[in-house]
Amino acid sequence: MKSLGALPKSVLILEAAGMILLALAWLSLNQYISLPAPFASQMAAVVMIFAGIFLMLPAAFALFWKLAQGIAPQLMQGDKTPSSHSERKKRDDADY
Repeated sequence: MKSLGALPKSVLILEAAGMILLALAWLSLNQYISLPAPFASQMAAVVMIFAGIFLMLPAAFALFWKLAQGIAPQLMQGDKTPSSHSERKKRDDADY
């Protein structure tokens, strides 16, 4: 069963990968863990931070999009009502 706020699995995988990269960068910078030589530098930690944030953006965008659709669904759909004044007047006219 898919709920209203459910995200696609691919987006969830990207979100998890981003969180793992951020956690690894934080643990490495605070010297709680020691990573292999190419990943042990501060520059590599900065790259991991930016990559982690970049990987988390699709989930944030998907959540924002679902929230926008829930708050204002009429803004997310095409305008199906007549737009000109004369067409609206005809539609609301009892003799039409």
